[in-house]
Amino acid sequence: MSDFRDAAFGAGHDHIFLGAAHEQNERRTWAVIALCSAMMLIEIVGGSMFGSLALVADGLHMSTHAGAMLIAALAYTYARKHATDSRFVFGTGKLGDLAGFTSAIVLAMIAVLIGYEAVARFLSPVPIHFGEAIPIAVVGLLVNLASMWLLSGDHHGHSHGHGHGDPAHEDEVQKIFAPSGVFAVSIFEDGVPPVFRITPATANSRLDSSAVSVRTVRPDGTQQVFAFADRGGYLESKEDIPEPHAFRAIVRMVDGEHEVVFEEHEHGHDAHDAATRDHNIRSAYIHVMADAAVSVLAIIGLVLARTFGWLWMDPLAGIIGALVIANWSYGLVRDTGAILLDMSPDRRMAENVRHAIEDGGDRVVDLHVWRVGPGHMSAVVSVATTESQRDSRFYHAVLERFKGLSHVTVEVQPSHAAA
Repeated sequence: MSDFRDAAFGAGHDHIFLGAAHEQNERRTWAVIALCSAMMLIEIVGGSMFGSLALVADGLHMSTHAGAMLIAALAYTYARKHATDSRFVFGTGKLGDLAGFTSAIVLAMIAVLIGYEAVARFLSPVPIHFGEAIPIAVVGLLVNLASMWLLSGDHHGHSHGHGHGDPAHEDEVQKIFAPSGVFAVSIFEDGVPPVFRITPATANSRLDSSAVSVRTVRPDGTQQVFAFADRGGYLESKEDIPEPHAFRAIVRMVDGEHEVVFEEHEHGHDAHDAATRDHNIRSAYIHVMADAAVSVLAIIGLVLARTFGWLWMDPLAGIIGALVIANWSYGLVRDTGAILLDMSPDRRMAENVRHAIEDGGDRVVDLHVWRVGPGHMSAVVSVATTESQRDSRFYHAVLERFKGLSHVTVEVQPSHAAA
């Protein structure tokens, strides 16, 4: 008979899966809205008083800017106020991703409109009032820079190319040159307690977990021995490495002992990876950054057009800006869409959960890991075991070590009942 229980760690007990900086980001977004709204009023009123149609037009543009920020701000406020609403089965942590997805669609529409207008001006050039256009573009740039400063914090702007293939940070890897091959000894601690990993660095290198161990010798003379398990392609220590990570490590292999030295340092984890990134503040940041990029391109195009008479520079700058915005919009749609569809943002988390359970001799029958909010992962695990005394509480204790795993559901079934 299956033993099915649900439990979670930390905030997950109340199904509150908001990002760590949720309220701070909420305040930042409302501050940007206040700035844009004030600028909008100044430009519209000033343009009306002094008869500047360009100033009024830029004020109306600033209103769309504030409207886009409003999507993010309302999402933060709604998610916070309804965080404990039981109707949201897994909390309101994904509301920011939904707002980010919506903002990405708005950005894509803006890119299309800018591109359309630029092409139209290529085909039918219009006179440019440089005396008004350039100062307005400069003011717009200053407002966007101020907005970027207000929104700056623990999030990515538009970068998506963060590699996760390296099993450890570069300065935590030591090389061993042995008769049986070359091996990389590293400390791995991405989302889990730190462990040793030993990986073949050359094609002919051979590893045997039963013949490998590591003995650490700390400055105070304390020693500890670590046994290893084969993970398929590399060996990983069965025991966690206590802090600090400053010690000599004597690696025993089939052909003798080899010594490497690890020094304590700031680990510098990427706090903005796919599992922890707040896509709502990111979408707001990308919006003002896109506007700033357009302002810069507009200033360059206008200055060149006025100086050299190159009127085509203005629409060309518009086309370049449209392409840049479209690229950022695509990245935001891709990342937020994946979360809304429950694609796992951290495959290593699933791998580590599986290894943590199967190291005890059990078998993972089914496993699902997905993101329920910035910095919060949820897991549903079905375990087949021959140990009758192991219930769901046992596996919750095993998985409690994983950072960011905020909600866990475990089903335990006798091994003979496994599919």
